[in-house]
Amino acid sequence: MTQRIEVLADPEALARHVADWTLQLALSRPGAVAIALSGGSTPKRLYHLLAASPWRERMPWDRVHLFWGDERFVPADHPDSNQGMARGALIAHVPIPPANLHPVPVDGTPEEAARRYEAELRRFADTRPGRPLFDLQMLGLGPDGHTASLFPGTAALEERAAWAIAVIGAKPEPRITLTYPALENSAEVAFLVAGADKRAMLQRLREGDRGIPAGRLSASRPVTIFADRAAAP
Repeated sequence: MTQRIEVLADPEALARHVADWTLQLALSRPGAVAIALSGGSTPKRLYHLLAASPWRERMPWDRVHLFWGDERFVPADHPDSNQGMARGALIAHVPIPPANLHPVPVDGTPEEAARRYEAELRRFADTRPGRPLFDLQMLGLGPDGHTASLFPGTAALEERAAWAIAVIGAKPEPRITLTYPALENSAEVAFLVAGADKRAMLQRLREGDRGIPAGRLSASRPVTIFADRAAAP
């Protein structure tokens, strides 16, 4: 995995820089712009900024399609829902067409929901011949080295056929996550990393350590790491 890293002063500077970067990426893409969002605390400020001036007015929301890299198997109005967080911070405040939202299903069983999400991804991919599934895949980095809901020691790390699977037992609630083949099917992959508690794992990611889930990503294009100074090795 070829990497480049940009270090910003603090989480606010990181969010503002990535908001500008995301805007320029969206404006540079023709047709539908597919963005897979990350959950967690680090991107929340980014989503607030994208919903505010000047980013709100400049983003081509009518062409933006939003997906999620992973989701907790909880209702969308649950405090732990990645979709719910994105709706509150971003989606409710921008003119994005409802048809352009592609949330992870959270009804039925986790396994059924994962299959339905994969079917949605493949339908969308069919509308983009010759282009990656995503224009941008946003990812976080956990203190244990996980990214999306690909956790250490889980079978999900070995999945190479399915694009989305259920992860049960790694956390108190089931998760649905994109697998490496889907995460890697992206024109741009960006890790957003903030906080001193991430420094050790970011160092391992920078070293290409495949002993952590984030280090096993094999993107065909350079991966961009946006980190604040506290997280930077």
